[in-house]
Amino acid sequence: MSDSHIILEKVVYLRGQRRIFDEVSIEIPRGKIVAVMGPSGAGKTTLLKLIGGQLQPESGSIRVSGLEIPRLSRSELFDVRKTMGMMFQSGALFSDLSVFENVAFPLRIHTNLPDDMIRDLVLLKLQSVGLRGARRLFPSELSGGMSRRVALARAIALDPEIIMYDEPFTGLDPIALGVIVDLIKTLNSVYGTTSIIVSHDIPETASIADLIYIISDGKVIGSGTPRELFEQDSPRVHQFIKGLPDGPVPFHYPANDYEEELMRVPDTERPF
Repeated sequence: MSDSHIILEKVVYLRGQRRIFDEVSIEIPRGKIVAVMGPSGAGKTTLLKLIGGQLQPESGSIRVSGLEIPRLSRSELFDVRKTMGMMFQSGALFSDLSVFENVAFPLRIHTNLPDDMIRDLVLLKLQSVGLRGARRLFPSELSGGMSRRVALARAIALDPEIIMYDEPFTGLDPIALGVIVDLIKTLNSVYGTTSIIVSHDIPETASIADLIYIISDGKVIGSGTPRELFEQDSPRVHQFIKGLPDGPVPFHYPANDYEEELMRVPDTERPF
């Protein structure tokens, strides 16, 4: 894939004895919206942490703008992270800081800009998400949708080259969801950022993604444009896209024969 901004090649990551990723390879083009989707527990958020250098793989390569993330020193990794913005699933706003100060936080930490310039930049970012008038409010006074928008304003405070969205649509009402979807698309277009969306919300994600990867059981089981994925005949991809309760990914967790367990309950096992 030409002009790839982020490249994961044969990445292996273990959590205890469980293999979360088994030689996973993903390429994310510069300036595009790329979604990483899959069932709960598939490692979607883990993938973002690997890209950001919060976690280290057992093996494989993770390159961002040509830099091998696992091999960077702490100071080098700190510099790379300045080029990344992160919108956390819960918003992760600081409860004791106002909306203004939440957005100003990365500017105060990573720059030496004077207060008047920080003020202008914060108001600019809040204006872009429609919340300039809410700058004096605190997180406890915000709705769920407003919290996500403030989190988004904070994520773009440093004009990052990469924005990572961790489940940005979860728990939102239809109006707030529509606002967030539109903001992600608009910000990607206006700023030319590389956007990575981790989600299991298929309709919303497919409406704005240029490319989708589906991961399950430690592997990439499907990839392509939304249209290409919807047309694939892979049973595993089909089950996920259609939201079928049973299929290659079974409804029941592996267990012994049901009738046998009902008839032969060990003396040491309590029924409740």
